Amino acid sequence: MSKTLKVISPVDGSVYYETPLHGKADIDATLAKAVEAQKEWKKLSVPERKEYISKFITAFESLKDKIAEELSWQMGRPIKYAPSEVNGTIERATGMLKLAESSLKDVLVEEKEGFNRYIKREPLGVIFVVPAWNYPYLIAINTVVPALLAGNAVVLKHSAQTPLVAERFAEAFKMAGLPDGLFQYLHLTHEDTSNVIRDPRVDFVAFTGSVSGGHQIQKVASERFIGVGLELGGKDPAYVRPDVDLQFAVENLVDGAFFNSGQSCCGIERIYVHEDVYDKFVEGFVDLTKQYVLGNPLDEATTLGPVAKRGGAELVRAHIEDALAKGAKALIDESLFPMAKPGTNYLAPQVLVDVDHSMNVMYEETFGPVVGIMKVKNDEEALKLMNESPYGLTASIWTENEDEAVKIGNEVETGTWFMNRCDYLDPYLAWVGVKDSGRGCTLSKVGYEHLTRPKSYHLKVKH
Repeated sequence: MSKTLKVISPVDGSVYYETPLHGKADIDATLAKAVEAQKEWKKLSVPERKEYISKFITAFESLKDKIAEELSWQMGRPIKYAPSEVNGTIERATGMLKLAESSLKDVLVEEKEGFNRYIKREPLGVIFVVPAWNYPYLIAINTVVPALLAGNAVVLKHSAQTPLVAERFAEAFKMAGLPDGLFQYLHLTHEDTSNVIRDPRVDFVAFTGSVSGGHQIQKVASERFIGVGLELGGKDPAYVRPDVDLQFAVENLVDGAFFNSGQSCCGIERIYVHEDVYDKFVEGFVDLTKQYVLGNPLDEATTLGPVAKRGGAELVRAHIEDALAKGAKALIDESLFPMAKPGTNYLAPQVLVDVDHSMNVMYEETFGPVVGIMKVKNDEEALKLMNESPYGLTASIWTENEDEAVKIGNEVETGTWFMNRCDYLDPYLAWVGVKDSGRGCTLSKVGYEHLTRPKSYHLKVKH
C-alpha cells in the first residue's frame, strides 16, 4: 500500500489535499525518462528552447486564478496578494529568458594562429529541484526555467505543504507543449528524496529550506561528485540612518517585516535605527502595523493570514516569550487582532523594543510576524550589529546618501545589499547567501554558470 501525502491547511486545520506519494518504481521511471528527454533537448538551440519557455509563461499566467486560491489554502497567503506570486514568477522567468542567449553563448579566448579555441557551456543533465513552501512558485522558478533554458531536464520535488505547485507547473508546461520528460515532479518522503540525490542519473541538486535541511542535503550529496545549490535561512537586518525619508522607510519596512506573515527568507527580522530618528520611526512603525487585518486568507479584506505550520507559530510565540522574559517590551496589544489565539496558526503582528542580541528574536531565524527594533548611536554600531549573525542573505540601509550606503555595504556580510528597498529579488542580479544562508547562486548570468559546466574546445587547424 502506497503512503499518502496530506496537506493540512493553515486556514482551518482541515485536510485540503491528499495524494499518494511516489515510490521506487515512480522514481526510476521518472529519472529514466528525464535522461532520455535531455539527450534530445540539449541539441536544440537556445532560441528554440526559448520558444517553449515563452509559451509556458503564457500558460502559467492563464492559471493565475486557480493558483491564487490554492496558495491561500495551502500556505495561508491572503488571496488579495496571491497575484504578486504569479506576477513575480513571470517577471523572473522573463528575466532569465532574456538573459539566456548572452549567458549561454560560447566563451571566446584570445586568438592564436593555427587554432580555434573556445569554451562551451554544457548542460549538466538532470537537475533535482527541492524548493520551500513560503514562496513556492518564486523559489522554484529561480532554478526551473534557467535549468531548462540551459539544456537540462528538471525533476521537481516540492514541499509537502505545497505539492499542488508542482502539479500546476506541470500543467503549464504541458500546455506549452514542452517535450515529455523534460519537466516532471515527484511527491516524496525524506528518505526517497535522499535516494534521488544518491541516484547517478541526477547531476545537480537545488535546495531551498532550513539550515538543518541544507546540512542533510549536503551530507547525502557528498556521497557523489555533484554540485549542490543551497538557499537556507536568513535573519535579515535593516539600518535606518538619520538622513532617511522616514515615512518611506516606515511603509517599506513594515511591509518587509510582515508581508506573507513574515515567512520570507529575506524578510526584515531586525531593525537598527539611529537614535536621532528612533522615536519617530517606532511611533510610525507601530501605527502602521496596527492597520493590518488578521483573518481568513480567502477573505478579500484580510491583509495578514495565518502562518503555514503550527510548529512555526509556536516557534514565533516562543521567541516573543523569550524576549519579554529578558526585558523586551511588546508594543502591539494582541487584543486588537481577535483572530490571534493560542494553539492556532493565527498570530498578531508584533513589534518589540528594548531588545538585544541575547534574545532569540534578534539572533535566530524566527520566520513569522514579529520584528525587533534596536536603537543605535552611529553607523559603526549598526554595522557591528548587522554582522553579528550566523546568517547573510540580504541586508538593507535606509538613507539619502548613496556614497555612504555603498561604503557601509562594502563591510556588511551579506549576499545582497539594498538601499531604500528590501525583500525583493531582481532576476538580473545574483541571488546568493553567505555564512549559514547557504552557497551557490541562482538568477542573473551568474546563475546560469551553476547549471552548466565549461567544456573547452582546442582545435588545431592544419593549412
